[in-house]
Amino acid sequence: MGVVTQILTFILIISILVILHELGHFLPAKYFKVKVEKFYLFFDVKFSLFKKKIGDTEYGIGWLPLGGYVKMAGMIDESMDTEQMEKEPQPWEFRSKPAWQRLIIMLGGVTVNFFLAWIIYTMLIVTNGDSYIPADNLKYGILVDSIGEGIGLKTGDKILSIDGVKSKKFTDATLDILLGDEITVERDGQKVTFPVPDEGIKQVLSTQGKNFLRYRQKSLIDSVVPNSIAAKAGIVSGDQIISINNTPSEYWNDFTTAIRSSKGKSIALEVNRDDRIENLNLVVPEEGIIGVYLNADDLIVTDEYSFLAAIPAGFNETINVLTKQIKQFKIIFKPKTEAYKSVKGPIGIVEMMPPQWNWMFFWNFMAMFSVWLAFVNLLPIPALDGGHVMFLLYEMISGRAPSEKTLERGQIIGFVIIMGLMAVIFGNDIWNIIKRFF
Repeated sequence: MGVVTQILTFILIISILVILHELGHFLPAKYFKVKVEKFYLFFDVKFSLFKKKIGDTEYGIGWLPLGGYVKMAGMIDESMDTEQMEKEPQPWEFRSKPAWQRLIIMLGGVTVNFFLAWIIYTMLIVTNGDSYIPADNLKYGILVDSIGEGIGLKTGDKILSIDGVKSKKFTDATLDILLGDEITVERDGQKVTFPVPDEGIKQVLSTQGKNFLRYRQKSLIDSVVPNSIAAKAGIVSGDQIISINNTPSEYWNDFTTAIRSSKGKSIALEVNRDDRIENLNLVVPEEGIIGVYLNADDLIVTDEYSFLAAIPAGFNETINVLTKQIKQFKIIFKPKTEAYKSVKGPIGIVEMMPPQWNWMFFWNFMAMFSVWLAFVNLLPIPALDGGHVMFLLYEMISGRAPSEKTLERGQIIGFVIIMGLMAVIFGNDIWNIIKRFF
C-alpha cells in the first residue's frame, strides 16, 4: 500500500493545484467575456479519459498528468490552433480584448498559486505554530561528516551568518549553505569566513548528503529501555557519559561512534550522576545497540501566533520559499555542482511522498509546490504563462502587438524548450532508478 499511497498523494496534490491554477485563468476570462472552449485537467493528447460539454466549454480529464490547460478562443497557445486566427476577430475572442484584460487573464494562474500557498502557510502557523531549532541556540556547535568537512565546516563550529545574513532556523541554515556563496562561523573563539565550494555542493547533491550538517549535543541520557544491556549495566535516566575506556565521550556522536566500534567487546563507562562519578561496565552486543535514548536538551522552540499575526507570517514564509526556489536555479546552472542531475520529475517526486498518509506533509508540500508552479510559470518562456506575459508587456510598452507569425514561432520554440527540459528530467528519474540495480 505504500507505493499506492505515494502515487495517490502525488496525483491528488497535482490535481488540486492544476485545477486551481487553471481556474485562475478561467474566471477572469469568463468575467471579461472571453469564450473558453476547453478546461482540462491533464493533457488529452489524442484522447481524453473524460469529457463533457457545458455551454461553450468542454470540461475534461486527459491521460497525461503533466499539467492542464484552458483553451480560449482567439489565442495562439499550446494547441497551435491557427485556423481560428485566419478569420476576422470576434468580440468574444481573447485577441479582441484590451491588453490589460489579457494580462490579468494570463497572470490569474500564478496569482492563485501564490495566494493558495499564503493561505496554507497561514493556516498551518495558526494551527500548529512554528516549531524549529534556533540556529543561534546550538550550545555545542554543529556536527559535520566528511561531506560537511569538504564544504569547509568543522565539528564544533557555530554558524554566525551565510552571505552576511543570520539564519533564524537551523534547517534554514542547512539549505542556505547550499544556496549561498560564503559562510561565517565561530571556530575556537575566532570568526572565520570562507567560500562555499562548488565541489562541496556537488558532493552533497550526488550522495544525497542530507545529514552533512547536524547539531552537536551532550551525551545526556534521556531514557533507558527496560531490561536492555544499558539497564542491566546500571545506566539510568539523567546520566551524562564522560568517557568510554578512558577516552572522552562527552558528546553524543563520540558516544555512539565508540559503541558501534566496540561490538562484542567489554567497555568501561564513566558517567556523571547527580554531580558524582560512577564507573560502570557492559558488553556491547553485535548489533551495536545498548538501549539508551538521547536527551534533546529542549532545543526545539515553538512560536505561537494569533490568526491576525499568522497572516503576515504566512506571507513571509511564502516569500521565503519563493526566494529559495529562485536561488536554486543558480546552483542548477553551475556546471561544477552537477545539480541538474538532482532535478526530479514526476517519478522522483512520487518517491518523495510518504508511504503512509500524512496531512502535515500533504499541506506543506502542496504549499511549497504551489509556489514552485507560480515561479516556473512566470519564466519568460513562450508556451508558459510568463511567455504570454512577456509578449503582452511588449505590446503595452511599444503600442503594437507582435505578429501572429511571431507568436506561432514563439510557441514552437517554447514547446521545444519545455519538451527538452522534460526529456532531461524524465531521463534523470529513469537513470536514478537504473543506478539502484548496479
